[in-house]
Amino acid sequence: MAHLSGVFFSKTLARPVHYTAVLSNDNAGDTSSNPHYKRPAKSVYLLHGYSGCDTDWFTNAPLGDLANEYNVNFFMPCGDNSFYLDQKASGFQYAHYVGEEFVNYTRQTFGLSTDRNDTYIGGLSMGGFGALHTALMFPETFSKTLALSSALLVNGLKSMKKGEGNPVANYEYYEQMFGDLSKVADSDNNPEVLVRKLVESKSVIPDIYLACGTEDFLIGPNTAFKEFLDSLNVPVTFFTGPGIHDFVFWRAQLAAGLKWALGDE
Repeated sequence: MAHLSGVFFSKTLARPVHYTAVLSNDNAGDTSSNPHYKRPAKSVYLLHGYSGCDTDWFTNAPLGDLANEYNVNFFMPCGDNSFYLDQKASGFQYAHYVGEEFVNYTRQTFGLSTDRNDTYIGGLSMGGFGALHTALMFPETFSKTLALSSALLVNGLKSMKKGEGNPVANYEYYEQMFGDLSKVADSDNNPEVLVRKLVESKSVIPDIYLACGTEDFLIGPNTAFKEFLDSLNVPVTFFTGPGIHDFVFWRAQLAAGLKWALGDE
C-alpha cells in the first residue's frame, strides 16, 4: 500500500487543490493466488462529509488493508462544504471537478484504467449525496456508487424560507450550494431528477448501493430514495441496520459495499 498526498491546479475550481490517494501497486504480500490481482486495479473515488476534508477516509478507515486485499486504488478529493455541486453564485464547479477533472487527472497521473467498469465512486453523508449525484451526472464514467448515510436533503429544502435554517446551516448557505430553493426539487441538483432523465432516455444507470443506520437522523430520506428507485424499477441494494452517523457504521459499510461492487459477497 502506498499513501500519497498531492496538490495540483484545478481549472474548474480556479485554484490549487489537495487530494489524498491510497494505492495497491506495492503490495508487500504474495498476490499470486489473489483473483483480484488478475484484473486491472479498480479506482474508487471517496468523498468526505460536511466539515471534512480529503484526509478523513484515510484517517478513519483501513484503506490500506482494503487496497491490498481487493487491488483497488482510493482517491479522495477535498470538496469543501460544497455538496459536490456546480455553483452559479461562486462559479466553482465541484460536480465537474470530481466527475471529470479529478478523474482525468488521476487517470493520467497514475496510469489508471479508463473503463467505467473499473471506476467507482462512494462517500459518506454530504459525500454520499455527492457520490450519488456525481455518478448519475456522469454515468458514462462511473459504473457503481456506494452512498453511505447520504445527506439527501433536497426535497426538504424546498419549504425553507429566508431567515430559517437547520442544525447544519442557514438558508443562505443552502441557496448558494443548491440554487433557488423553491425550484431545487425539480432541478438537476436533485438526484431524483437525474434518475428520471436517465430512465426516460433509456441511458445506462450506475449500480447503486445505499446504506444508512436505523438510528441515523438521515434514515428517513435514505429510505424514501430507495422507495423512489423501486417505483421506477431502478435496481438498488439497500442496507439498513443498527448504527448512527459515524465512522463505526461507515467503516463497516465501505467494506461491505466494496465486496458488493466487486461481486465478492
